[in-house]
Amino acid sequence: MTKADIVEKVASGTGLTKLETEAIIEGFLNTVIQSLREGHSIEIRGFGSYKTKKKNARYARNPRSGDKVYVPEHYVPVFKFSKDFKAAVDRGMKNTESE
Repeated sequence: MTKADIVEKVASGTGLTKLETEAIIEGFLNTVIQSLREGHSIEIRGFGSYKTKKKNARYARNPRSGDKVYVPEHYVPVFKFSKDFKAAVDRGMKNTESE
Protein backbone atom coordinates (compact mmCIF):
# COMPACT_ATOMS: atom_id res chain seq x y z
CA MET A 1 0.00 0.00 0.00
CA THR A 2 1.39 3.40 -0.96
CA LYS A 3 0.70 6.86 0.45
CA ALA A 4 -1.62 7.49 -2.51
CA ASP A 5 -3.60 4.35 -1.61
CA ILE A 6 -3.89 5.52 2.01
CA VAL A 7 -5.05 8.97 0.88
CA GLU A 8 -7.73 7.41 -1.33
CA LYS A 9 -8.95 5.05 1.42
CA VAL A 10 -9.09 7.76 4.10
CA ALA A 11 -10.77 10.20 1.71
CA SER A 12 -13.48 7.69 0.83
CA GLY A 13 -14.03 6.87 4.53
CA THR A 14 -14.21 10.46 5.77
CA GLY A 15 -15.89 12.27 2.90
CA LEU A 16 -12.98 14.70 2.61
CA THR A 17 -11.47 15.42 -0.77
CA LYS A 18 -8.25 13.67 -1.74
CA LEU A 19 -6.47 17.03 -1.69
CA GLU A 20 -7.60 17.76 1.89
CA THR A 21 -6.76 14.23 3.00
CA GLU A 22 -3.32 14.39 1.42
CA ALA A 23 -2.62 17.69 3.21
CA ILE A 24 -3.63 16.14 6.56
CA ILE A 25 -1.47 13.06 6.03
CA GLU A 26 1.50 15.19 4.89
CA GLY A 27 1.00 17.39 7.95
CA PHE A 28 0.99 14.35 10.23
CA LEU A 29 4.14 12.90 8.69
CA ASN A 30 5.96 16.24 8.79
CA THR A 31 4.98 16.71 12.44
CA VAL A 32 6.36 13.28 13.33
CA ILE A 33 9.64 13.98 11.53
CA GLN A 34 9.99 17.47 13.02
CA SER A 35 9.27 16.24 16.56
CA LEU A 36 11.85 13.46 16.27
CA ARG A 37 14.40 15.91 14.85
CA GLU A 38 13.88 18.07 17.95
CA GLY A 39 14.42 15.06 20.22
CA HIS A 40 10.80 14.61 21.30
CA SER A 41 9.15 11.21 21.40
CA ILE A 42 5.59 10.64 20.20
CA GLU A 43 3.10 8.22 21.74
CA ILE A 44 -0.18 7.40 20.00
CA ARG A 45 -2.28 5.22 22.31
CA GLY A 46 -3.40 2.01 20.65
CA PHE A 47 -1.01 2.54 17.73
CA GLY A 48 2.59 2.85 18.91
CA SER A 49 5.40 5.19 19.83
CA TYR A 50 8.15 6.93 17.92
CA LYS A 51 11.52 7.65 19.53
CA THR A 52 15.07 8.43 18.52
CA LYS A 53 17.92 6.20 19.55
CA LYS A 54 21.57 7.21 19.73
CA LYS A 55 24.00 4.84 18.03
CA ASN A 56 27.56 5.04 19.26
CA ALA A 57 30.50 5.44 16.89
CA ARG A 58 32.04 2.13 15.89
CA TYR A 59 34.19 0.35 13.38
CA ALA A 60 32.39 -1.93 10.94
CA ARG A 61 33.42 -4.03 7.95
CA ASN A 62 32.51 -3.39 4.34
CA PRO A 63 30.95 -6.74 3.35
CA ARG A 64 32.24 -6.53 -0.25
CA SER A 65 35.86 -5.62 0.37
CA GLY A 66 36.29 -6.59 4.02
CA ASP A 67 37.84 -3.17 4.70
CA LYS A 68 37.43 -1.62 8.12
CA VAL A 69 35.04 1.38 7.96
CA TYR A 70 34.47 4.03 10.66
CA VAL A 71 30.77 4.68 11.34
CA PRO A 72 30.35 7.96 13.28
CA GLU A 73 27.89 8.50 16.13
CA HIS A 74 24.39 9.05 14.77
CA TYR A 75 20.70 9.00 15.70
CA VAL A 76 18.08 6.72 14.17
CA PRO A 77 14.27 6.82 14.43
CA VAL A 78 12.63 3.77 15.99
CA PHE A 79 8.98 2.77 16.14
CA LYS A 80 7.44 0.39 18.67
CA PHE A 81 3.99 -1.02 17.96
CA SER A 82 1.44 -1.06 20.78
CA LYS A 83 0.01 -4.31 22.14
CA ASP A 84 -3.41 -3.41 20.69
CA PHE A 85 -1.86 -2.86 17.25
CA LYS A 86 -0.02 -6.19 17.37
CA ALA A 87 -3.14 -8.02 18.54
CA ALA A 88 -5.25 -6.46 15.74
CA VAL A 89 -2.72 -7.52 13.09
CA ASP A 90 -2.52 -11.01 14.56
CA ARG A 91 -6.32 -11.41 14.52
CA GLY A 92 -6.53 -10.06 10.96
CA MET A 93 -3.85 -12.38 9.65
CA LYS A 94 -5.39 -15.42 11.35
CA ASN A 95 -8.80 -14.57 9.88
CA THR A 96 -7.22 -14.20 6.42
CA GLU A 97 -5.49 -17.59 6.75
CA SER A 98 -8.68 -19.37 7.83
CA GLU A 99 -10.69 -18.09 4.83
